[in-house]
Amino acid sequence: MKQKLILIGASTGGPGHLKKLLTGISLPINVSIIIAQHMSKNFVGSFASRLSQELNSDVELLNNKVTLKNKIYICAQNSIILNSQILTANIDQSGAITTYNPNVNMLFNSAVPICKIADVMGILLTGIGDDGASGLNELYKAGAKCIAENEQSAIVYGMPRRAKDINPNLEIANLDMIRTNLQRFIV
Repeated sequence: MKQKLILIGASTGGPGHLKKLLTGISLPINVSIIIAQHMSKNFVGSFASRLSQELNSDVELLNNKVTLKNKIYICAQNSIILNSQILTANIDQSGAITTYNPNVNMLFNSAVPICKIADVMGILLTGIGDDGASGLNELYKAGAKCIAENEQSAIVYGMPRRAKDINPNLEIANLDMIRTNLQRFIV
């Protein structure tokens, strides 16, 4: 059974959208979700804990190297997918300074080589700025299923708009349709 990896990037308005997107989603043994939600390190732990309770799912803070299992992982800081046959993720050890933390582009770009060994889906949700837009395009070019939130459901249409500007062929949808696409991808 082929591994499936779902990468989600979000910023302003993301916590509420993530809850709506993931409520009631159950992950088969071959599916992992990693979320890069722009958030201060001081709050990300309580966010992960609250999301775990609200979703009634196994949510783990990604703050060191981990072999990906059927869980939802929340990036505690800049995180990357390691290019190996066994899907693993780790915090970025490079010391790279980024404007947004955890950085969505860094996460998305690190998963490009993984598209050769796993089914990958990239989702870019609401947020200010352009983080995740170029990374989503790189995932798209590598054959990942990619989708960005539309203006009607996004709290702030900055990040998804930039993704659509970069790649006019990118699928754009409201949060309900993104959820439908996510459920189809999981099975």
